[in-house]
Amino acid sequence: FHRLVAVEQGGKLECSEEGKRLLTRMIKLGKRNGLHLDEDVRNKIKANKKRQTEIGIDFQKNLNEESDKLIFKQEQLAGLPDDFTNALDKDSSGNYVVTLKYPHYFPIMKKCSNSKTRKEMEKAFNSRCKEENRAILTELVKLRAEKAKLLGYENHAAFVHDMRMAKHPNNVINFTKSLAEKLKPLGESDLAEMIRLKEEDCAKYGEEFDGKISMWDLKYYMNKIEENYAIDHEQLKLYFPLHVVTKGLLEIYQELLGLNFAKLDEAHAWHQDVTLYSVTDRDNGNLIGHFYLDLHPREGKYGHAACFGLVPGCLNSDGTRQLAVAAMVANFTKPTSDAPSLLTHDEVETFFHEFGHVMHQICAEAEFEMFSGTSVERDFVEAPSQMLENWCWEYEPLKRMSQHYKDGSDIPKDLIDALIKSRNANTGVFYLRQITLGTLDLKIHMTDSADVTKVYADACTDILGIPASEGTCMPATFGHLAGGYDAQYYGYLWSEVFCFDMFYSRQVLFKKEGIMSSAVGRDYRKFILKPGGSMDAEDMLRHFLGREPNQAAFLTAKGLFA
Repeated sequence: FHRLVAVEQGGKLECSEEGKRLLTRMIKLGKRNGLHLDEDVRNKIKANKKRQTEIGIDFQKNLNEESDKLIFKQEQLAGLPDDFTNALDKDSSGNYVVTLKYPHYFPIMKKCSNSKTRKEMEKAFNSRCKEENRAILTELVKLRAEKAKLLGYENHAAFVHDMRMAKHPNNVINFTKSLAEKLKPLGESDLAEMIRLKEEDCAKYGEEFDGKISMWDLKYYMNKIEENYAIDHEQLKLYFPLHVVTKGLLEIYQELLGLNFAKLDEAHAWHQDVTLYSVTDRDNGNLIGHFYLDLHPREGKYGHAACFGLVPGCLNSDGTRQLAVAAMVANFTKPTSDAPSLLTHDEVETFFHEFGHVMHQICAEAEFEMFSGTSVERDFVEAPSQMLENWCWEYEPLKRMSQHYKDGSDIPKDLIDALIKSRNANTGVFYLRQITLGTLDLKIHMTDSADVTKVYADACTDILGIPASEGTCMPATFGHLAGGYDAQYYGYLWSEVFCFDMFYSRQVLFKKEGIMSSAVGRDYRKFILKPGGSMDAEDMLRHFLGREPNQAAFLTAKGLFA
């Protein structure tokens, strides 16, 4: 560390701008670990980080090992499909046994017409590990604040944001406050519609109408509003066989980004289901990388969808280039002897998103490993892939990656039209809830200590307009707060705003030349994907947009005006 500082202070470094950025970054990372401080302070920081790691693991372990169960009679589960209830265990009296795990919680909160069941479920779910995890989170907030002060930062959020696109918590506060104000009318409209539906239900089921939406009503009436768009998702699945989606998706990415993919027979992969592709530049035929597709579930496999960078793309010491290798991992249903793997539209969108990360890994051309692939600011890393999700909501791309699995017929236009219209269902309450969670995360990490239950309750009332359920402690169940996303939950919304800015700013060209415009796609590859993390995200955006980034496109996409 001291040698790096000496080189920087010498002022005679002869290297590229990216090399200078590397030196600055390494020194900054050293300082963020206290390497510039006295040994006794470094030891305090080391002990602090060790304690944070220990109790952070305990927080997640408590949630993983939570095993509470609720018992319901058949009539208490009214509205749920038979395949759900038939899969539940029963107790000795023939009643249904329900856990608080996601596969039970979400269907009940979305589908169960019995409000008392939803209330019991929601309160139990948001009371998981209430006492032990609240104590852990309270200690984590204190430890993080102490470490930030030792390192010279005003608070933990300032420490985190110093390495992010946001730069400082005040910028996040201004960002979320501005968005919340603009989204508030939309949220109020959503809640008014939910209250109308609830009044109808109360009359139908003979329940007393209280004139408001509670937390246990939220997912149920969001689902009801979505159902008003009359989308038959089971019918839609029939047009998205995995092999057709994969073929169409790969063709779209090749055309947009000016690339050629070739499937290799000898994959040398970790499982027989995994396929390997080479990637070459369409203009000059140069090989630029490889990617694996590992799309089906199997025992012991990672349970979510993700992109993993396996080999970073960077320069070797002799000036040649080390080619990037990435893997996309998913858990799409395996084909059977009767039918192919059929994807929901959500899964098609997930495929498009994660493959966008693969392309970021492959197309980046940084000199140094530290800046390879998706090594951008964490509050920007999702934006390039979120931008590409837009192709899953446009008619031409949807047609190109769909056909009925039995007769090969095109997806009906009215089905696509209904799907596209449904995109903005519940926009107001959805994003206000995101801002509520981001506000909780930000506020507790801008103080030395916090009453996490109260901070969350205040945010729910002030921003979302729905009070937190009495006696619960949702923050004790919120894995992001202890799992490495502390002071960064705002990043989901932050990056989404920029994804729409990128998409809509160039839509004039898309409209003129078609959504598949390779001219815009190549600009995207050049200005957003190619730099990797070798420059600030704000500069990349400015180069691609030709102006300063703003919120206008996001608001327009959600039916509002800036």
